[in-house]
Amino acid sequence: MTKAATKKTILLVDDDIDFLIQTEAVLQKDGFQVIRAESQKEAEELLQNIKPDLAILDLMMENFDGGFALAYHVKKSNPGVPVIICSAVTSETGMQFDASTEEERSWIKADLFIPKPIRHEQLLREIHKLLKD
Repeated sequence: MTKAATKKTILLVDDDIDFLIQTEAVLQKDGFQVIRAESQKEAEELLQNIKPDLAILDLMMENFDGGFALAYHVKKSNPGVPVIICSAVTSETGMQFDASTEEERSWIKADLFIPKPIRHEQLLREIHKLLKD
């Protein structure tokens, strides 16, 4: 656990409660404070009162593109906050998404796209890269 990570807050949003619980436990064990939401609507309400250091969002929640809308909302109110979208959209629909080019990041409004199922070690590595700690 890094010293810098002990004060970092991550907003974790997913309608899959199992994913939320498992990922929250991994993040907390690594020293992060986690604020979680089970829907786009709940996350938008939380964002009125909090400024996370990083956001991890599901793509498909109550709306098919809820994660995109939420990523836009996060970036609009807090442009410097890194956003990771974790989604099973590719395996479920066959549609490919990525955020590896500037053009893709400009419309996806995410700094990184990680397909589910995710490896927690990979997620932690990417979080530390984005937070530069």
